[in-house]
Amino acid sequence: MGETVGIMGGSFNPVHIGHLMLASYLSQWRYVDKIWMTLSPQNPLKTAVPMMSDTRRLAMLQIATKDIPYIDICDIELSMPRPSYTINTLDVLAKRFPDKKFKLIIGSDNWAVFEQWRDYQRILDDYGVIVYPRVGFPIDGMADGMEVADAPLIEISSTFIRNNIARGKNMQCFCPPGVYKYICAHKLYQK
Repeated sequence: MGETVGIMGGSFNPVHIGHLMLASYLSQWRYVDKIWMTLSPQNPLKTAVPMMSDTRRLAMLQIATKDIPYIDICDIELSMPRPSYTINTLDVLAKRFPDKKFKLIIGSDNWAVFEQWRDYQRILDDYGVIVYPRVGFPIDGMADGMEVADAPLIEISSTFIRNNIARGKNMQCFCPPGVYKYICAHKLYQK
């Protein structure tokens, strides 16, 4: 089996430095060989969140990751049926890239509701899950196919960034520099 690719899915609405810090940590500390930040057009468990267009979020991901050798962007879900189910994404990737081993990366907040995910047991059995800590969501219990990453706690969220841009706050220190310039140039997330 070739390299192990960590699938870090999300809406990235917008991508922020916390996403990149986590991806960097998981790759450099060898939990995986490479990270594919996988843009999700619609999370079935988060249907109420207003979403920037796929095109804008993809552009911000491209800006954020362009000079990072161990992070790639995966936009496969944009061409798949919606809502996006992780098991379908992993199955399609495994079929297209049989030389790679895929592992799902989720926060402990998602681990707390992981049994609500479609075919969650098959995700654990066939691919494996790396769980990283999130404030307020202790990792209770272990499961076969699950690995806990001793990653630093990063308490930055896309919601925090969106809400504060709407309030007129400067979020340049929370977003990759090119991403924040893109947000400002296109007047994104403003009320």
